Amino acid sequence: MSTFQTVTFQEALDIVESLPEHQQESLARIVLLRNLERRRDLLVENIKEARAEFARGECTSGTVEELMKELTED
Repeated sequence: MSTFQTVTFQEALDIVESLPEHQQESLARIVLLRNLERRRDLLVENIKEARAEFARGECTSGTVEELMKELTED
């Protein structure tokens, strides 16, 4: 069983700064790519949900003016 040690944000920065420059650059790239992948996965899920709502007839259509009117009505 693996255990994780909790570190503060500043401690994480200090650890990263202690790495050689090429490892810092590799780490930054890995973090960036993982963030992009998470956003892509979230977008895919949102699209699936929107398509399912559309298929169930839960979506309405209208103009921007109609939408704004609906949003501002009490």
